[in-house]
Amino acid sequence: MTARILDGNALSAKLRGELAEKAAALTARGTQPCLAVILVGGDPASAVYVRNKVAGCEKAGIKSLKFEYPQDASPADVLGKIAELNADPAVHGILVQLPLPKHFDEKSVLEAISIQKDVDGFHAENVGRLSQGQEAFVPCTPNGVMEMLKSENVSLRGAEAVVIGRSNIVGKPMAMLLTAAGATVTVCHSGTRDLNFHTRRADILVAAIGKPKFVTGDMVMPGAVVIDVGINRLPDGKLCGDVDFESAKEVAGLITPVPGGVGPMTITMLLANTVESAQRSAQKT
Repeated sequence: MTARILDGNALSAKLRGELAEKAAALTARGTQPCLAVILVGGDPASAVYVRNKVAGCEKAGIKSLKFEYPQDASPADVLGKIAELNADPAVHGILVQLPLPKHFDEKSVLEAISIQKDVDGFHAENVGRLSQGQEAFVPCTPNGVMEMLKSENVSLRGAEAVVIGRSNIVGKPMAMLLTAAGATVTVCHSGTRDLNFHTRRADILVAAIGKPKFVTGDMVMPGAVVIDVGINRLPDGKLCGDVDFESAKEVAGLITPVPGGVGPMTITMLLANTVESAQRSAQKT
C-alpha cells in the first residue's frame, strides 16, 4: 500500500482564493485587512519566512507593513513599535517573527501584542481561551493541520491521535484542537518511553519534534494519517520533514510531504486570522 498524498499547496491555493474574495469585500466597505510584521536581526530563515508572509498578503489583497530591526536592537524600541501598532485601528494583525535575539524576553514581547491583533495565536490569553473552547485566534500551524484533516473528511471523534512534540507553538495547541474535535490524544516527546508503542496505535500521527526523518515506517500503524509538521535542512541543502517520507508512505493511508504539505497552510491560516480580525473590526464600526 502506498499512501495518498495530502497536498498542502493545492488546499492552500483554494483557501487563499476564498480569503482574497473576503479581503476584497472588506476593502470595498472601507476596511482593508492589514498585517504588521516585525523582524529583528538577520537570521536568513526568518527573513525567508517574513518574505513569504508578505508575498502571501499581497496576493490575497491584504496590506502588509514590515518593520526591520538590527540584531542589537533595544527591546524597548520593539515594544514601543508594538504599542504603536496596537493603537492603530488600521492594523488588524501583528506578528513578531521568532526566534528573537537572546537579549529579548520572548514571552514579554509576545504578550505585549493586543489579543485582538495576536494573529499568530501565541498570547497566553488566547492560548487560555483556546483551552477552554472560547473564541480565540488559533496558532497557525495546528490550525492548518485541522483544515487539512477537514478537507479529507478524516474522522476525529473517537480516533486515537498521537502528537510527537510539546511546543507552545505546535504540540500543545495541536493536542487541544484534536481533543476538542473528539479524538483521544497522547502527547509524546523525545523522552517518552517506548515511543513506538504509542505511534503504532495512532490513527492520526502528528510529528512536530524538530528532528529530521525521526518517524520511520515501522513506527506507523498501517493506514494511519501521518502529518509531518517538521522542516529541516539536510547537509546537502535539501529539505525534509520529521518523518522519513519514503518508508512511511508505504505504510500510511494518507501523508503530507515536505515541502508542500503543512508549510503553505501555516501562512494561509495567518492570512485567515488577519482577515478574521479585520471582519471583527469592521463589525465594531
